[in-house]
Amino acid sequence: MASTGADMNTTDIASEDGVRRRDWIHIAAISTAAVGAGGVVIPLASQMGPTADVRAASSTEVDISGVEPGQSIKDVFRGQPLFVKRLTAAEISAAKADDGASMPDPQTLADRTNPANEAVLVTLGVCTHLGCVPLGAAEGEAKGDFGGYFCPCHGSHYDVAGRIRKGPAPKNLVVPEFTFKSETVIRVG
Repeated sequence: MASTGADMNTTDIASEDGVRRRDWIHIAAISTAAVGAGGVVIPLASQMGPTADVRAASSTEVDISGVEPGQSIKDVFRGQPLFVKRLTAAEISAAKADDGASMPDPQTLADRTNPANEAVLVTLGVCTHLGCVPLGAAEGEAKGDFGGYFCPCHGSHYDVAGRIRKGPAPKNLVVPEFTFKSETVIRVG
C-alpha cells in the first residue's frame, strides 16, 4: 500500500525536529526521577552533618589575660578538660634543657608550643594511659617528680611541657590545634 503525502510530511517533520513524543516522555521521566532523588538525598546528607551545638563546641576561645607566669587555668574543650599554662623563663629553660632527654614520646618544647608565644602551653588535661585527669594545673596540686603534672590514677609523671617522663602513660599530654586571636585570647580547635 502506498503512503500518502500527508503521512510522509508528519514523519519527516518529527525526524527533522529531532524530538519525538517518546523522546520527550523519556526526558520528562528522567528529570522527574532526578528531582525526586535530590529531594531524598539532600535532606539525608544534611542530617548526617553535625548539629549547631556540636559545631559550636568544636572550638573554644580562652582569655589568658589574667594568667601570670607560672600559673595555669582550666577550661573545657569538646567535653574534656583543657589546661592552659603560662610558663616562666625558668620553666622554659628547664624544658629546653630536657629536649634531648630520653623520653617515651620525645618532643621538644618548640613542638608543643606556638612559635609566636612559646611561654603559653595548651594541653588536654587527659592522661594518655587510661584517661584520668592529671593534677598540677591548680594551685597546691601535686606536680609529680618533674614539676609538671601527675596522674593520681596510675602514677604517670609529666614535665612542665606536658611530656611523659615516668609511669605507664605511653604518650605526652595531647596538644590540640590552637592559634592566638590576639595577645590575650587563644582559639582552640
